[in-house]
Amino acid sequence: MTEQKAPRQRKMRTFSAFGDVRRMPSEYEIVTHSQNWNTRASKASVFEQNPSSPGNLWFLTYREHSPFQADDWEGFRDPDKIAYRSYVNLQATEQTKLDGVLERYADADASLSEEQVQRLGALHTPSRYLVHGFQQAEAYVGFIGPSSYVTSAAGYANADFLRRVSTVAYRTRSLQLAHPGSGIGENERQRWEQDAAWQPARKAIEQALIAYDWGEAFASLNLVLAPTLDHLLIHQLGEVSRAAGDEQSWLLSGLLDEDSQRRNRWSGALGRYALEQRPSNEKPLRKWFERWGARADDAVGALAPLLGRPADEVVAGARAAREELHAGIFDVAAAAS
Repeated sequence: MTEQKAPRQRKMRTFSAFGDVRRMPSEYEIVTHSQNWNTRASKASVFEQNPSSPGNLWFLTYREHSPFQADDWEGFRDPDKIAYRSYVNLQATEQTKLDGVLERYADADASLSEEQVQRLGALHTPSRYLVHGFQQAEAYVGFIGPSSYVTSAAGYANADFLRRVSTVAYRTRSLQLAHPGSGIGENERQRWEQDAAWQPARKAIEQALIAYDWGEAFASLNLVLAPTLDHLLIHQLGEVSRAAGDEQSWLLSGLLDEDSQRRNRWSGALGRYALEQRPSNEKPLRKWFERWGARADDAVGALAPLLGRPADEVVAGARAAREELHAGIFDVAAAAS
């Protein structure tokens, strides 16, 4: 009787962390996969201390016990597959374009109409406070996110918000030099803190900053507030600016919108992935969308008069952009039912 040999085991590869895979992982996957120190399965708790310590209880309460769950968050992938090298190369190119616009229109602000200067001073230059709030909220999403793929995507979105804050600040100074008596460069904080038009937006982002549950933090910012307010502050403001002869603002809005759309793509993909993993995620998502959608609509409605368009038209356009993003997420649940 011949002795049967044991099947030969396949040689382990350096990418064995992905399991028994038959393909070479992409560069994006290799540098992103399972990098979060606070999500390692072998750890009894996030921090190397008493499981009941405040830090461990925070993650236990707001991430592990969040109603927004998946069987395997490591299975999510950013549709754009953005990693550090690709992000740096992409944004180096995009920043070159943005700098080119600023250089090309360096003297154009002096010829803007008084109405357009007032519009920018009331709506655009104070927006850096709101966007900085977006940046802080996105940083929290990345910090508490349940997967390195989520943390990575949120980290680059955070950097996008910082770039936007810098762009708004640069434009603020340019407008101040061109129109020294306009109040631009001097009144932004006062507008942000006291102007009635800005208070619903300020309230909304401050409430988002204390939405500690990781699922609600992600949904409130990435799926509701940012896409809704970006439609007003980037898309609609760009259109109105072009009609007013301010091509610089229109071109800059188009370039910044690329960041916004990229964030929408991975955020929508994450929402769809969560529903594919667990259809039960639809209930908390719809609850958060309703809660934060009302706040986003209030914020856009209050800011709409500063744009110079009918308020109903402005709100409807921003809401439609948000609902289009949501429809792409819930199509997964509809297809499964």
